[in-house]
Amino acid sequence: MIRKGMVRAIKPEYVKEYKKTHSNIWPEILERITNCKIKNYSVFACGDKLFSFFEYHGDNFDKDSKEMKNNKKFEEWEKFHEHMFKPLENKNTDEGWIELEEIFRKN
Repeated sequence: MIRKGMVRAIKPEYVKEYKKTHSNIWPEILERITNCKIKNYSVFACGDKLFSFFEYHGDNFDKDSKEMKNNKKFEEWEKFHEHMFKPLENKNTDEGWIELEEIFRKN
């Protein structure tokens, strides 16, 4: 199993809308996440920051990630939200979800 934590910035005026869309995620997106062996997926909000966490339970994360994104409904979901994001403070452009380094874990 691989654990992933990620961060990205959101424009403050879109936080409420982003929360609303994620309270009713399209069934095709949930199915895609499951089919690509991702479990325990969460997104947290703090001001203009979004933090995500998930566990990957497969054998080839890169392959499954590409498979998840190579889907018309997934592309539509991403396109629907892309205007909501902004670059992190130290970036000039939005780079999407940025992977965080895990520095502590207690099982």
